[in-house]
Amino acid sequence: MDNLDTIDLSLLKTLHHNAKLTTKELAAKVNLSPTPVFERVKRLEKKGYIKKYIALLNADKLNQGFIVFCNIKLKKHDKEVGNQFVADILKLKEVVECYNISGEFDFLLKVYAQDMKHYQDFVFNKLGAVKSIGSTHSTFVMSEIKNTHGIGIF
Repeated sequence: MDNLDTIDLSLLKTLHHNAKLTTKELAAKVNLSPTPVFERVKRLEKKGYIKKYIALLNADKLNQGFIVFCNIKLKKHDKEVGNQFVADILKLKEVVECYNISGEFDFLLKVYAQDMKHYQDFVFNKLGAVKSIGSTHSTFVMSEIKNTHGIGIF
């Protein structure tokens, strides 16, 4: 967090909660005029503190509310197998998050599906086509308790 002052942190916090604010609205929230706010936000973007702006969609309304965490164990641990796994996973639209993890499994996937039948089809026909996978373990989400879609410094 090099060279971030309280105004920068306030801007990040405010944008984290509502990135749709205009520069004028944002300026009012941090007690600054619009021009320096615009310049600060551009600097925060350029330095990589703000990666991108997105709209958070309602998965239930889009018939994609069945969430599954899928643990993956690779068949073999080498660079070629790992790189091929990553390339294959990046092509699967159902996988919205993928983490390389430590412990019993190698990767953790967050998958959105319509229902159990759709997830089963995904596992058999899409995940099953990924040749580097040795085994999987699925955990089905019963209820989402907290999801802030961000980091916990605010």
